[in-house]
Amino acid sequence: MTLVYLVAGEHSGDVLGARLMAALKAARPDLRFAGIGGPRMAAEGLASLFPMQELAVMGLLEVLPRLARLRRLMAATVADIAARRPDVLVTIDSPGFTLRLLRRVSGLGIPRVHYVAPQVWAWRESRVRHFPGLWERLLCLLPFEVAFFAGHGLPASFVGHPVLESGADAGDAGRFRALHGLSPDALVLVLMPGSRRSEAGRLLPVYEATLALLAPRFPTLVPVMPTAASVAEHVAAATASWPARPLIVTDIVEKHDAYAAAVAALTKSGTSTLELALARVPMAVTYRVNPLTAAIARRLIRVPHVAMVNLLAGRTVVPELLQQDCRPDRLAATLAALIEDRKSAADQRAAFRDVTASLAPPRGTPSAAAAAEVLAVLGGG
Repeated sequence: MTLVYLVAGEHSGDVLGARLMAALKAARPDLRFAGIGGPRMAAEGLASLFPMQELAVMGLLEVLPRLARLRRLMAATVADIAARRPDVLVTIDSPGFTLRLLRRVSGLGIPRVHYVAPQVWAWRESRVRHFPGLWERLLCLLPFEVAFFAGHGLPASFVGHPVLESGADAGDAGRFRALHGLSPDALVLVLMPGSRRSEAGRLLPVYEATLALLAPRFPTLVPVMPTAASVAEHVAAATASWPARPLIVTDIVEKHDAYAAAVAALTKSGTSTLELALARVPMAVTYRVNPLTAAIARRLIRVPHVAMVNLLAGRTVVPELLQQDCRPDRLAATLAALIEDRKSAADQRAAFRDVTASLAPPRGTPSAAAAAEVLAVLGGG
């Protein structure tokens, strides 16, 4: 049987990997899978070499204490690939780990596919010179990436963005309100602190203070916090003493129902902005990292926007309140304007339609398009 070895390093990669596995199985039921993934990939039949969460480290300074452990995990992964000799290796995002892995296994003669192009167009473009020879196929989620990599002599394929398959636009507001006993006049506010403990740890205190400022102005406000299962316990403990304790949601369908019921959202930057755009939820985007990490990043970033919605639109569609602007007073004022100003919310929703339309592949679904690329490599195409 043909063996596909997949490596995902964080929650979003686990979701991508699971959908890719499902699409691959639909086309080739004979395939077997091995590698590293999370619960979603496990549900599709992958027994992870070690817990995926071991790789979910973000930030220049945050990685340093984990370097020795990460080196051991790398060695274990390389050894497993060498022992299993898969027919294709598919690495999914997490470039800090996966690109090094691709380099380490380059001498094994195993075809390699990298799914989710490294965002070198955003910062440290010089890294492109290290990419030749790392993979046989590069799969891009964003339409402008193909031309960028082509300009550096690196062929790439646009397979569409998997957010289009997320179901984020299929939520049921009435079902969410009924489940939680919310009245029709309750203002549901979605708060998304991120899928990593380090992200949530920095944003949750700011979110708490933001809610405290909003509460007198919006007495029917109900905070809802869709959270990855990997950090749900941490988030629940951190918010247990909040005066307005949020509803913590880990179920995907319930999360999408919350989107449908929401009047606005406050989210960290990342794929969550595209989910909310697909669900047509007006939003503000925020983020905060270690100050030294932020100072280094500011010198390296080469794009005018951080929020993916803004990058795809080519203009500021949603407010970005980052680092020093990630303050309760600024966030509360921005959210209040979104809740009260119907035109601002309507303008965002109109822009979201164009943004999400640009994410569709030429044909089929994003996961089917990605699976076709992997199968082409397996077939020698």
